[in-house]
Amino acid sequence: MSAKILKLSDYRVADVADGAVDLVTAVDVAIRDLREILSCWGSEAARQRTEECESMLRRAFSECVAGHSELR
Repeated sequence: MSAKILKLSDYRVADVADGAVDLVTAVDVAIRDLREILSCWGSEAARQRTEECESMLRRAFSECVAGHSELR
């Protein structure tokens, strides 16, 4: 019997650009991403993951700020 072991990041949303992500979820995912980035610091995978993480956080923050300004 064999099993495929998946990391939590395997279940991440592949592209959050298609769907909104709330700021709390974005921070939670970013914390997990940063742990993985630190484990392979200096690699191309870490650089790419850092860019994806930063982009996700920017979108979530922008959507949160836009949502709060609409409430006024």
